[in-house]
Amino acid sequence: MHQENFETQTVVIGAGVIGLAIARALARAGHEVIVLESSDRFGEGISSRNSEVVHAGIYYPQGSLKAELCVEGRQQLYDYCLTHKVGHRKCGKWIVAVDEAQNDKLCDIKAAAASNGVELEFYDGERVAQGVPGICASSGLWSPETGIVDSHGLMLSLLGELHDAGGQLALRSPVAAAESDSQRHRLNVAGETPLILEAKNVINAAGLGAVPLAKNWAGLPDDCIPRQWFARGVYFSYSGRTPFRTLIYPVPEPGGLGIHLTLDLAGQARFGPDVEWIEKEDYTVEPSRQEGFARGIRQWWPGLDPTRLQPAYAGIRPKLIGPDGGFADFRIDGPETHGLPGLVNLFGIESPGLTSCLAIAERVKALLS
Repeated sequence: MHQENFETQTVVIGAGVIGLAIARALARAGHEVIVLESSDRFGEGISSRNSEVVHAGIYYPQGSLKAELCVEGRQQLYDYCLTHKVGHRKCGKWIVAVDEAQNDKLCDIKAAAASNGVELEFYDGERVAQGVPGICASSGLWSPETGIVDSHGLMLSLLGELHDAGGQLALRSPVAAAESDSQRHRLNVAGETPLILEAKNVINAAGLGAVPLAKNWAGLPDDCIPRQWFARGVYFSYSGRTPFRTLIYPVPEPGGLGIHLTLDLAGQARFGPDVEWIEKEDYTVEPSRQEGFARGIRQWWPGLDPTRLQPAYAGIRPKLIGPDGGFADFRIDGPETHGLPGLVNLFGIESPGLTSCLAIAERVKALLS
């Protein structure tokens, strides 16, 4: 089959919230931008399979990209939602210790948050119970800056601004392979009409597909491609009403933040995600996981009715460290990392990626200026 050749200035691979935020920022800065998305619709990957939480910047080591970009991005995101009429609510959250052994962990979390400029309030169990009726906790931390956002509405707004600035979105356009040298980048775009797309700048924001694509990128040094692990987290919805108007988190667990209660903008509750290390992309939600959810939730909410837990959906975190590892930061690899002008690879963009999306976009724009 004959392949057409096209040229453009800038290509963003991946139309999740990160890719759309980057594309919008670059288009508004004067770039000619095309976004390539392998799916039928934008935002169907990580961006549509998360808790939709606006994180405050609590858990991440001082000086890390996750800490810096979460704190920067959180305020940018709240401001954006206000000015662009994107649904959101700064509802706050409680982080609760279920026994005295976890109280010290809350003190560590409070100190880590303070090092990132995020102030949390510590309360004893009696005060937590006053603030959140029905909760059983020995102590708790209150985070007033945490909130929720309509992630689909956010992506619609970003896409609209991308189009207004002259950018384009090409759906059903997977990048099968790429090749780079010191001058240009050549992308082998598969799909209904295969083509070769040449660009001066390319941003690999392919989410779960970012590392596999990098492995099929001629000219990209092997030592610049990280190993990736998949950590699946499933969510259960909770039918009917709950007494909660804020988010509630347990003390974090390895690989995630523990099974927590989040709310959508209509006040409907859902629980999750848990952590399950898997070998390949799989979004199955096994109803049998309900028992483990109920056991974990009852530690801090004894009044849970497990019959109201219903399987909802699953998400996958693109981890850069395995189940036995510790903290892994975002990777935003520009030319100083791999030596290829105009190329930026984004690896390991898990939580707090949604919160950080606008700050990540500004960081990428700076690497290409």
